[in-house]
Amino acid sequence: MTAGPLISIRDLVRVYDGRRPTLFAARPKLRAVDGVSLAVPRGRTLGIVGESGCGKSTLARMMVGLLPPTAGEILIGGKPIADYDRRALSRRIQMVFQDPTGSLNPRRTVRRTLEAPLAALLGLDQRARAHRIEELMGLVGLRADFADRYPHEFSGGQSQRIGIARALAAEAEILVLDEPVSALDVSVQAQVLALLQDLQRRLGLSYVFISHDLAVVDAVADEVAVMQRGRVVEFGPPATIFAEPRHAYTRELLASHPGNARGS
Repeated sequence: MTAGPLISIRDLVRVYDGRRPTLFAARPKLRAVDGVSLAVPRGRTLGIVGESGCGKSTLARMMVGLLPPTAGEILIGGKPIADYDRRALSRRIQMVFQDPTGSLNPRRTVRRTLEAPLAALLGLDQRARAHRIEELMGLVGLRADFADRYPHEFSGGQSQRIGIARALAAEAEILVLDEPVSALDVSVQAQVLALLQDLQRRLGLSYVFISHDLAVVDAVADEVAVMQRGRVVEFGPPATIFAEPRHAYTRELLASHPGNARGS
């Protein structure tokens, strides 16, 4: 077992070039992520909150290798992700996306969607894949025969369960959850959050949970990072962040989300 944090982020920066330069102005640049350092212990949940455009999703995509950092580094199990090949990285960390239906290929059955990582990442044969798919469907609370259906046949909550099953298929230890319940009705949100917490207990998963919904993060996170303009401006346990915020931006976030703050 790896000692220390399972994932560590050190002085991470991501700069985007802006529009084309004008005659009198240099090309402007956007520091979407600006010197972020964070860590996620094994089996714990780090919540990341902030307004749209604060850098949350850019940070998420760098964690799973979809975007390269401009500076800084990300380590998984003490090893920089730059030292992982694509296959090895996918076996350590996976992403669950905001749009449960849009993230699934409409032309593929659930079985084909789940078979892809089982074959490519784990090298399982057809019989082993069929057995594992049945296990995965059970893990996320879906009937085994649903594996032969197409994405359009499922509700949003069921589709997100399939997205979670796809992430679990790689046997990753870390799930980066980018607004995973924001597209769902409140009652369905609660069911998916309960599923995630159950899976974490059973499988020892570590989560990076990104959301604009403070109440959701308050319910699931062990530690919370508040991001503003690419920087982490406040960090701590939910009880402190949401009940006794120190930073003015955190207080503004709480005030702008009526009913989300503790004790409101």
